[in-house]
Amino acid sequence: MRGEAIRVRGLVQGVGFRPTVWHLAKQCELVGEVWNDAEGVLIHAWGEHEQIDRFLERLNNEAPPLSRIEAVERTLLDQQPTSSEFTIIESQEGEVLTGIVPDAATCSDCLADVLDKHNRRYRYPFTNCTHCGPRLSIIRAIPYDRANTSMSVFPQCTECQSEYEDPADRRFHAQPNACGVCGPQVWLEDASGERLEIGETDVIEQAVAFLEQGKILAIKGIGGVHLACDAMNAGAVDRLRQRKQRYHKAFALMARDLNMVQRFAKAGEQEAELLRDSAAPIVVLDAEGGEKLAPGVAPNQNTLGFMLPYTPLHHLLMQSLSQPIVLTSGNRSDEPQCTDNGESRERLNAIADVWLLHDREIVNRLDDSVVRVADGQLRMLRRARGYAPAPLKLPAGFEQSPALLAYGGELKNTFCLVRDGKAYLSQHMGDLEDLSTHQDYRHNLALYQQLFDHHPELLVVDKHPDYLSTQWGREEAQARSLPLQEVQHHHAHIAACMAEHGLALDTQPVLGVALDGLGFGDDGAIWGGEFLLVDYRHSEKLAGFQPVAMLGGAKAMYEPWRNTYAHLVAAMGWDEIARRYADLPLVEFLSSKPLENLDIMMERGLNCPLASSAGRLFDAVAAAVGVCRDSVSHEGQAAIELEAMADKPTLLAGEAYGFDKSAGKEGVLLGWLQLWHGILDDLRVGVDPGVISARFHQGLANAVVSMVLELCEQRRLNKVVLSGGVFQNRLLLELTSTQLREEKLTVLSPSLLPANDGGISYGQAVVAAARYLSTH
Repeated sequence: MRGEAIRVRGLVQGVGFRPTVWHLAKQCELVGEVWNDAEGVLIHAWGEHEQIDRFLERLNNEAPPLSRIEAVERTLLDQQPTSSEFTIIESQEGEVLTGIVPDAATCSDCLADVLDKHNRRYRYPFTNCTHCGPRLSIIRAIPYDRANTSMSVFPQCTECQSEYEDPADRRFHAQPNACGVCGPQVWLEDASGERLEIGETDVIEQAVAFLEQGKILAIKGIGGVHLACDAMNAGAVDRLRQRKQRYHKAFALMARDLNMVQRFAKAGEQEAELLRDSAAPIVVLDAEGGEKLAPGVAPNQNTLGFMLPYTPLHHLLMQSLSQPIVLTSGNRSDEPQCTDNGESRERLNAIADVWLLHDREIVNRLDDSVVRVADGQLRMLRRARGYAPAPLKLPAGFEQSPALLAYGGELKNTFCLVRDGKAYLSQHMGDLEDLSTHQDYRHNLALYQQLFDHHPELLVVDKHPDYLSTQWGREEAQARSLPLQEVQHHHAHIAACMAEHGLALDTQPVLGVALDGLGFGDDGAIWGGEFLLVDYRHSEKLAGFQPVAMLGGAKAMYEPWRNTYAHLVAAMGWDEIARRYADLPLVEFLSSKPLENLDIMMERGLNCPLASSAGRLFDAVAAAVGVCRDSVSHEGQAAIELEAMADKPTLLAGEAYGFDKSAGKEGVLLGWLQLWHGILDDLRVGVDPGVISARFHQGLANAVVSMVLELCEQRRLNKVVLSGGVFQNRLLLELTSTQLREEKLTVLSPSLLPANDGGISYGQAVVAAARYLSTH
């Protein structure tokens, strides 16, 4: 007999991998054993050479649905088997090299158990197996065994233990395995924290009744607490908005199944596949169904964000409902989602009417992931539950990268660990300006380093000196005596996309177009509309948007009219505007503002930094046509509503405003004099705001394309990378990408990682790794 040690690396723990090995080894008539250790799965197998080859071929083809095999290494064994059987043995400890599998939506087999009246798990809301259920949300340490999860306090009953120990059972070593006898329990509470006596009624049936009565429920799920109400009850939706202090941002929705989704929104084949995926993200869809939800669900938008049930608890809730529910994060606006029962009672006391809670601890907070389809591809808007912390394989040439930690940005923060040729991007953290989010960020930094036994040799931060992530990284570098690298914000955006698409370490430079709200430039100015010559190690600015004053600094991010005034003054001067367009309501509105003070600020450079920001240009145009003119309540609101109103026939006709080019200190500048003349002239003759929006989007795309073509010809480039949060605008992305492809250029844009600041920690990591490798 031939003996082989077979090392399997990848996402192979907690997914039913060992039972699959056991089944296949038996069928291929092999003897030996399999076990988990810190590097993945190790198999010792004895049999004929052809039997072992057949076994490995089948293992590759029949691996469990949640697993991901990244490498298989075979070496000969010089010993003989000690048994005539094939067995599964206990996990072995050691240096952590394996990955952690993301939480996964309920599989069809477990759902069948929950809905089967004759099954012992009938209506049990925590049913799971090795193919589904919680993972990252309950884990405290590696290896992924029950003792290292929040299920450790629930000893299994005899029947569950029997399943857990039976290699032929799909619940073999399913760490969260439980039933109604031995596992977590669910209950209802009122605002005083008293459990509700509901008699013979099922707890979840009573929760459904409360939803149908128009009540707001706090529902503890897999990665956090949600707030829920009937999505067709306008009064309930409006109350939730007022209580949560989330006045305009769209609410997420949950529907029972795809048919229910399609009553309200258009879901093509790609979107339907995403809805049914084991990651179960929120999928942003065009609101083109025959039925309408409450107006307050997604005000002034033409899309809806739907997800399908991803835990048995959610399935049971939705089974009895004939319409969707709002299912939004359990928090006040801009705070992190609640995860703890006591915390939810305290923080949601003025929001929820009833609490549906359980006693399984959520160790790690996980927001719902958000995706959409744009330009024919998946676009990750928020990467969290279902996707994190699955590893990203670094491109060719990065195999010897040092262990490093990249701290990410300020908004939509994530951080990134690199070790052994892989990057581990954290789940979405949020905006670090919020104290509780920052505390959660620091908790997760420590947790990930512990989970992955990660000891960084290098720390990486954004160049912006005021980012809290940068300040924390600097403190850590000093405290741990580690080298620190700074990476420019937009370089990180472009590098992240390059790495996602597998461009090798020594790839030729690309033209990067980075459009976002703001980032600290190499020259100390605020950038946000940049054309860059980029490889992994270097970034050179070739061109950009004309810088315009951000009046009042950060205030310009929350009061769009400030950007309109600044842009109009920069383009043609206020005196000319007041003379030519005095009768416009926009001019009357701006004239009511303290313009003299603003002019003095601009003259003296007081709290009005110049910024080449594409995001502020969108705000300026939105306010000009009356969208969010006075203020916004959340980031990107004005741009989202401006995109939503764009007139489709105008887009199809290709109508567009013009643009200008001029020479600047750092290359060519795109200016907007023609654009503003066009907008003001259209406003004067009463052109519909939707037409103006369409002409602006097409004009901006034309400007970007013109600049790209000019620079690619000058520099003999054929690859263009589009990134930054502004390219989450589907219209702009598709209009720009289509034209560039027609010019035979290769166009890359983020797909599996967010184009927004949620992806820059990955970019920081690859830039720092590339620089390190060039000197070591």
